[in-house]
Amino acid sequence: MAELPTGTVTFLFTDIEGSTRLLHELGDGYADVLAEHRRLLRDAFEAHDGVEVDTQGDAFFVAFARATDAAGAAADSQRVLADGPVRVRMGIHTGEPIRTDEGYAGMDVHRAARIAAVGHGGQVLVSQTSRDLLGDQVELRDLGAHRLKDLTQAQRIYQLGDGDFPPLMSLQRMNLPVTATPLVGRQQELTELCGLLGNGTRLVTLTGAGGSGKTRLALQVAAELSDEFGDGVFFVPLAPVPDVELVRATIEQVVGVRELSELREAQALIVLDNMEHLLASAGVVSSLLGNARLVKLLATSRAPLRVSGEHEYALDPLRPDEAVELFMERARSAKRDVEYDEAVPEICRRLDGLPLAVELAASRVKVLDPPLLLERLERRLPLLAGGSRDAPERQQTLRATIEWSYDLLG
Repeated sequence: MAELPTGTVTFLFTDIEGSTRLLHELGDGYADVLAEHRRLLRDAFEAHDGVEVDTQGDAFFVAFARATDAAGAAADSQRVLADGPVRVRMGIHTGEPIRTDEGYAGMDVHRAARIAAVGHGGQVLVSQTSRDLLGDQVELRDLGAHRLKDLTQAQRIYQLGDGDFPPLMSLQRMNLPVTATPLVGRQQELTELCGLLGNGTRLVTLTGAGGSGKTRLALQVAAELSDEFGDGVFFVPLAPVPDVELVRATIEQVVGVRELSELREAQALIVLDNMEHLLASAGVVSSLLGNARLVKLLATSRAPLRVSGEHEYALDPLRPDEAVELFMERARSAKRDVEYDEAVPEICRRLDGLPLAVELAASRVKVLDPPLLLERLERRLPLLAGGSRDAPERQQTLRATIEWSYDLLG
């Protein structure tokens, strides 16, 4: 295998549109079609110096040292597949990923995969960073700004070539808030939660300690499932609501109905965020589930709601490799040239893999290198401060998070 490029890297993600349908149509012949598809794509990648990072099922993840090579490989791939039964969608994005023993990690990998996912078979989508590098060397059509399922700010997306396709499958009609960064880690939890809500469970309560990332994970689950709810996905922030009597009105206002009974036939997903101080309003939840048979609820709380039909999903700390990835992502946001150090895994272990604590610690690399940061963790709470000013006050320091929990006690 050729050496993976480092520094500025352009990623190409591909997958077959409608692979399940194609499998049913072709039966035993699908294996031969899939093998031929792989051969043709690999020939195109190799011809343009692409390095195959990963292959899963009918999907490819390929890295290129130059954006022009990625665009050339994508164009050639679509050309040789044009007369066959396979329709492949592709996404191209350029960034500076984290190089790992297994391949790559970081936001740029997520971004490339998200761009590919909103396209259609036969379509090649290109991010703004790749477009800037390509310049006038290839024909690109501006498709406008689109919100992707990583929930960050809308991204401007371009199409390679002049083909006509349906609108992109992006998040344009949801009220899910914009996040500063994509979700890091939590892939197993994301899969399990999507499976629960996608397979009949109507109320899932995501529980965990303060700072464990319940809200961020719930938002990602909602984004992943957005295509399955024709009447919308709604995020209801309940942390600012002081009284249980206001819960019903808050939900109605966010969803845009005069009364919850108007949701009787609505196919919608509602995220009820920060329910721990409003557990006495569980009757509203039960009533909504009883009267709106197609509505599903995803709640976040430090304690279960204890209502009929609830499935509690307890959120554990980050796994060691996920905690390290999160630390490095946030550290490089604070200080671009920070390098990985052997102290980082120990820092994450000392912080028990708690996402908020890891993020607060990573923000300190502006003034403390990782070895010194590890030494200073003897005084954890005074050190773990200085979170984002636009974050809720209870998330700006670890002490504030603990105080929020303490104030909820009887």
